[in-house]
Amino acid sequence: MPIYMDLHIVPGVIAEHVAEAHQEDLKIQGNYGCRVMTYWVDEAHGSAFCLLEAPDKESVIEMHNDAHGLIPHEIIEVNSGIVQAFLGRIKYPENHSVSADTGLKIFNDPAFRIILVITTIKAKLLEHDLGTTKAREVLYEFTKNVKQQIAKHEGRLVEMEGEGFVVSFISASQGINCAFGIQNEVAGLSEEIGLGMSLNAGLPVDKSDRLFGTTIRFARHLCTIADSNQIVLASIVDELNKSDRQNDQRLERVKSMTIGEEKFLELMMQVLEKNWQDADFTVEDCCRKHSLSKSQLYRKCVALFKMSPNNLIREYRLVESLHMLEAGYNVSETTFETGFSSPSYFTKCFQKRFGLAPLQYLKM
Repeated sequence: MPIYMDLHIVPGVIAEHVAEAHQEDLKIQGNYGCRVMTYWVDEAHGSAFCLLEAPDKESVIEMHNDAHGLIPHEIIEVNSGIVQAFLGRIKYPENHSVSADTGLKIFNDPAFRIILVITTIKAKLLEHDLGTTKAREVLYEFTKNVKQQIAKHEGRLVEMEGEGFVVSFISASQGINCAFGIQNEVAGLSEEIGLGMSLNAGLPVDKSDRLFGTTIRFARHLCTIADSNQIVLASIVDELNKSDRQNDQRLERVKSMTIGEEKFLELMMQVLEKNWQDADFTVEDCCRKHSLSKSQLYRKCVALFKMSPNNLIREYRLVESLHMLEAGYNVSETTFETGFSSPSYFTKCFQKRFGLAPLQYLKM
């Protein structure tokens, strides 16, 4: 049976009220074929999350409505292993209080997490640059150091597809100290492996069909602007860390995002995601979508991405071309699917960016 996590937005929520509502769910869960597994309540963010088995989303809604009338604002299907990795449990927490009046177990256990995203160069490109044996040694050493720092700073490693890592922390200081630890341990490797690190924060269910999907997606965007010797902090993480940053000499290795920069980054990535396959998409189109002049767009792109809008569009297409080649597309198909005008121009750009021809990459 599918497992779902739902979000209830309840301003002013308190743990005891959620415990009472949960008890009402338990009384009638069998009527709807559901099995409530546990929940999280976050008084600070006015939210509660319920984890349960159910035949479908409609059954979840009907059960909650019948039990207490608190219909979920969002529901997503989840994997229990991923929930465990992010949040540390799929059962009731061991630490709780007991209400003297009702005898209910009460706990305020927030699901809000700090998310560290670590990205690296594609393994094939590293093998081309260093040779297969050396590349594997470098990646092994890097992975070992990352896992050691995650354990040291009480992070939870979440297995994700693709290069790099996604790590969950309870506090901003844990995540930031872990990132600094990784930065120190792999200082000699960071440029070779194309290291990017960013920290964002958010809730598990938030306008995405994946757990922490919105938070992770934006953290990946932040990694695109990170230098190899730099950690990028979302503004929310920077704010959470403000009490610790006053005398922290390490912050020269950090880029803290402003709200304005985040809005521009998000909008720019949305535009690229929607238009990168369109060969007719130009900087002028980008200007119209941003309501900016060419000079304004140029200044903003150079300031944030350290490249012009034209180069940014080409860079996005080239990175996507790696995924297409790995998926089995030939060079000609990849050329036109990624918005390049001809195979010869695509090959020229690919060779300049990655140091080998796309056909070589395809055969690796």
